[in-house]
Amino acid sequence: MNPCPCGYAGSNSHYCTCTSKQIIAYQNKLSGPLRDRFDINLLLLPVHLKSVQTGSEESSSTIRKRIEEARKRQYERYGREICNSRVSYDTLMKTSPLTPDQYRTLQQFSNTKNWSNRTQIKVIRLARTISDLEGSMGITDRSIWEAVKLNSLAERKAGIGIKANGR
Repeated sequence: MNPCPCGYAGSNSHYCTCTSKQIIAYQNKLSGPLRDRFDINLLLLPVHLKSVQTGSEESSSTIRKRIEEARKRQYERYGREICNSRVSYDTLMKTSPLTPDQYRTLQQFSNTKNWSNRTQIKVIRLARTISDLEGSMGITDRSIWEAVKLNSLAERKAGIGIKANGR
């Protein structure tokens, strides 16, 4: 969805004409329980084609291989063809427990951002998937940070009023 009614909140190239009240009302059209069901929340800004660098990105075939390897690891871990997004929470935590420091970090973010249990579980699942894509056997600290960042990036970059929704 757009970050605001005019679509330019957080943009570097266009001026947003919306008031804070309009932005909050627009953002609140999407309820908190519905937002909790999104795995990743990002604010995508426009990219100028002249500034896009080519050659330094991973190719589609390289990305596909990493995904296939990550899925293979997940299938082996769970003993059947099921991915991190679908496995039960109990199984996820038995096969990929968080360290005490990771648990504390996640709790600090959860308390600061008023995350629901559903959001916390989504962040753990996303961190497990990021670790699988990196080839890590356990959930890494870096993957937890990345998952937290992917869950809260839209709110931070736009500087807009998700807080009015109690989040």
